[in-house]
Amino acid sequence: MLKSAMRTIALAAAVSGIAFAAQAKNPMVGGAPMYPTKNIVENAVHSKDHTTLVAAVKAAGLVSTLEGKGPFTVFAPTNEAFAALPAGTVDTLLKPENKAKLTKVLTCHVIAADAMSKTVAKMIKDDGGEHDIKTVGGCIIKAKESMGKITLTDENGGVAHVTIADVKQSNGVIHVIDKVLLPKM
Repeated sequence: MLKSAMRTIALAAAVSGIAFAAQAKNPMVGGAPMYPTKNIVENAVHSKDHTTLVAAVKAAGLVSTLEGKGPFTVFAPTNEAFAALPAGTVDTLLKPENKAKLTKVLTCHVIAADAMSKTVAKMIKDDGGEHDIKTVGGCIIKAKESMGKITLTDENGGVAHVTIADVKQSNGVIHVIDKVLLPKM
Protein backbone atom coordinates (compact mmCIF):
# COMPACT_ATOMS: atom_id res chain seq x y z
CA MET A 1 0.00 0.00 0.00
CA LEU A 2 2.83 2.39 0.83
CA LYS A 3 4.57 1.53 -2.46
CA SER A 4 1.34 2.20 -4.34
CA ALA A 5 0.92 5.58 -2.63
CA MET A 6 4.54 6.49 -3.37
CA ARG A 7 4.09 5.55 -7.05
CA THR A 8 0.96 7.72 -7.22
CA ILE A 9 2.81 10.67 -5.68
CA ALA A 10 5.78 10.15 -8.00
CA LEU A 11 3.49 9.96 -11.04
CA ALA A 12 1.63 13.09 -10.00
CA ALA A 13 4.93 14.93 -9.48
CA ALA A 14 6.20 13.78 -12.89
CA VAL A 15 3.02 14.87 -14.65
CA SER A 16 3.01 18.27 -12.96
CA GLY A 17 6.72 18.63 -13.78
CA ILE A 18 6.00 17.93 -17.43
CA ALA A 19 3.14 20.45 -17.44
CA PHE A 20 5.37 23.06 -15.77
CA ALA A 21 8.23 22.41 -18.21
CA ALA A 22 5.88 22.74 -21.17
CA GLN A 23 4.48 25.99 -19.80
CA ALA A 24 7.92 27.37 -18.93
CA LYS A 25 9.01 27.19 -22.57
CA ASN A 26 6.74 30.09 -23.57
CA PRO A 27 8.62 33.33 -22.83
CA MET A 28 7.53 36.04 -20.44
CA VAL A 29 6.56 39.25 -22.23
CA GLY A 30 6.34 42.61 -20.50
CA GLY A 31 6.81 40.93 -17.14
CA ALA A 32 3.79 38.67 -17.64
CA PRO A 33 3.56 34.98 -18.43
CA MET A 34 2.17 34.24 -21.87
CA TYR A 35 -0.07 31.20 -21.91
CA PRO A 36 -0.34 29.10 -25.08
CA THR A 37 -3.93 28.29 -24.07
CA LYS A 38 -4.97 31.98 -24.28
CA ASN A 39 -5.55 33.97 -27.45
CA ILE A 40 -3.49 36.93 -28.66
CA VAL A 41 -5.61 39.58 -26.96
CA GLU A 42 -5.98 37.66 -23.68
CA ASN A 43 -2.19 37.48 -23.40
CA ALA A 44 -1.33 40.94 -24.75
CA VAL A 45 -3.47 42.78 -22.19
CA HIS A 46 -1.16 41.48 -19.44
CA SER A 47 2.11 42.69 -21.00
CA LYS A 48 3.20 46.00 -19.50
CA ASP A 49 5.32 46.50 -22.65
CA HIS A 50 2.30 46.43 -24.96
CA THR A 51 -0.23 48.83 -23.43
CA THR A 52 -0.05 51.17 -26.44
CA LEU A 53 -0.57 48.27 -28.85
CA VAL A 54 -3.57 47.03 -26.85
CA ALA A 55 -5.07 50.55 -26.78
CA ALA A 56 -4.56 50.82 -30.55
CA VAL A 57 -6.14 47.40 -31.20
CA LYS A 58 -9.17 48.49 -29.15
CA ALA A 59 -9.42 51.87 -30.92
CA ALA A 60 -9.24 50.17 -34.32
CA GLY A 61 -11.97 47.69 -33.39
CA LEU A 62 -9.69 44.70 -33.96
CA VAL A 63 -10.17 42.96 -30.60
CA SER A 64 -12.76 40.45 -31.82
CA THR A 65 -10.65 39.67 -34.90
CA LEU A 66 -7.50 38.95 -32.86
CA GLU A 67 -9.53 36.92 -30.39
CA GLY A 68 -10.80 34.84 -33.34
CA LYS A 69 -9.80 31.40 -34.48
CA GLY A 70 -6.83 32.47 -36.59
CA PRO A 71 -4.19 31.37 -37.07
CA PHE A 72 -2.46 34.74 -36.85
CA THR A 73 1.12 35.83 -36.56
CA VAL A 74 1.41 39.24 -34.92
CA PHE A 75 4.59 41.28 -34.99
CA ALA A 76 3.92 43.18 -31.75
CA PRO A 77 5.66 46.55 -31.34
CA THR A 78 6.50 47.55 -27.79
CA ASN A 79 5.49 50.79 -26.07
CA GLU A 80 9.06 52.02 -26.75
CA ALA A 81 8.57 51.32 -30.47
CA PHE A 82 5.41 53.45 -30.50
CA ALA A 83 7.14 56.17 -28.44
CA ALA A 84 9.91 56.36 -31.09
CA LEU A 85 7.39 57.53 -33.71
CA PRO A 86 7.34 61.29 -34.39
CA ALA A 87 5.73 63.29 -31.58
CA GLY A 88 1.93 63.20 -31.71
CA THR A 89 1.70 60.27 -34.15
CA VAL A 90 0.13 57.82 -31.70
CA ASP A 91 -2.34 60.38 -30.34
CA THR A 92 -3.35 61.30 -33.88
CA LEU A 93 -3.80 57.67 -34.94
CA LEU A 94 -5.94 56.93 -31.88
CA LYS A 95 -8.49 59.61 -32.81
CA PRO A 96 -11.80 58.16 -34.11
CA GLU A 97 -11.49 60.05 -37.41
CA ASN A 98 -8.20 58.20 -38.10
CA LYS A 99 -9.53 54.70 -37.46
CA ALA A 100 -8.89 53.59 -41.08
CA LYS A 101 -5.23 54.70 -40.92
CA LEU A 102 -4.77 53.04 -37.53
CA THR A 103 -6.34 49.83 -38.82
CA LYS A 104 -3.98 49.88 -41.82
CA VAL A 105 -0.93 50.33 -39.57
CA LEU A 106 -2.00 47.54 -37.22
CA THR A 107 -2.99 45.04 -39.91
CA CYS A 108 0.43 45.56 -41.49
CA HIS A 109 1.73 43.76 -38.39
CA VAL A 110 -0.48 40.68 -38.88
CA ILE A 111 -0.10 37.61 -41.08
CA ALA A 112 -2.95 35.16 -41.62
CA ALA A 113 -0.78 32.15 -40.69
CA ASP A 114 1.01 30.60 -37.74
CA ALA A 115 4.60 31.52 -38.66
CA MET A 116 7.11 30.39 -36.06
CA SER A 117 10.62 31.82 -36.39
CA LYS A 118 12.05 28.56 -37.77
CA THR A 119 9.46 28.67 -40.56
CA VAL A 120 10.28 32.31 -41.35
CA ALA A 121 14.02 31.57 -41.28
CA LYS A 122 13.53 28.67 -43.70
CA MET A 123 11.55 30.88 -46.09
CA ILE A 124 14.31 33.49 -45.92
CA LYS A 125 16.96 30.86 -46.67
CA ASP A 126 14.89 29.28 -49.47
CA ASP A 127 14.46 32.73 -51.07
CA GLY A 128 18.19 33.49 -51.04
CA GLY A 129 18.40 35.68 -47.94
CA GLU A 130 15.22 37.76 -48.08
CA HIS A 131 11.56 36.75 -48.01
CA ASP A 132 8.58 38.97 -48.82
CA ILE A 133 5.74 38.55 -46.34
CA LYS A 134 2.28 39.81 -47.32
CA THR A 135 0.31 41.04 -44.33
CA VAL A 136 -3.43 41.11 -43.69
CA GLY A 137 -3.28 44.87 -44.33
CA GLY A 138 -1.80 44.31 -47.79
CA CYS A 139 1.68 45.52 -46.86
CA ILE A 140 4.81 43.71 -47.97
CA ILE A 141 7.37 43.21 -45.22
CA LYS A 142 10.85 42.02 -46.16
CA ALA A 143 12.20 39.46 -43.71
CA LYS A 144 15.94 38.81 -43.38
CA GLU A 145 18.07 36.81 -40.98
CA SER A 146 21.46 37.74 -39.60
CA MET A 147 23.31 35.79 -36.92
CA GLY A 148 20.16 33.93 -35.93
CA LYS A 149 18.07 37.10 -35.56
CA ILE A 150 15.19 38.06 -37.82
CA THR A 151 14.68 41.61 -39.04
CA LEU A 152 11.64 43.03 -40.82
CA THR A 153 11.81 45.95 -43.22
CA ASP A 154 8.61 47.91 -43.84
CA GLU A 155 7.54 49.58 -47.08
CA ASN A 156 9.32 52.80 -46.07
CA GLY A 157 12.67 51.16 -45.29
CA GLY A 158 12.21 51.11 -41.52
CA VAL A 159 13.81 48.08 -39.89
CA ALA A 160 12.37 46.24 -36.89
CA HIS A 161 14.21 43.53 -34.99
CA VAL A 162 12.44 40.55 -33.48
CA THR A 163 13.41 40.77 -29.81
CA ILE A 164 11.28 37.91 -28.48
CA ALA A 165 10.27 35.20 -30.94
CA ASP A 166 7.76 32.37 -30.87
CA VAL A 167 5.35 33.43 -28.14
CA LYS A 168 2.71 30.76 -28.71
CA GLN A 169 -0.98 31.66 -28.48
CA SER A 170 -4.10 29.52 -28.83
CA ASN A 171 -4.79 31.25 -32.16
CA GLY A 172 -1.28 31.78 -33.47
CA VAL A 173 2.01 33.32 -32.42
CA ILE A 174 3.41 36.70 -31.37
CA HIS A 175 6.89 37.96 -32.20
CA VAL A 176 7.82 41.07 -30.18
CA ILE A 177 9.49 43.77 -32.29
CA ASP A 178 11.32 47.00 -31.47
CA LYS A 179 9.88 49.26 -34.19
CA VAL A 180 6.44 50.04 -35.59
CA LEU A 181 6.14 48.82 -39.19
CA LEU A 182 4.60 51.56 -41.28
CA PRO A 183 2.78 51.15 -44.61
CA LYS A 184 3.19 53.53 -47.51
CA MET A 185 0.27 55.91 -47.25
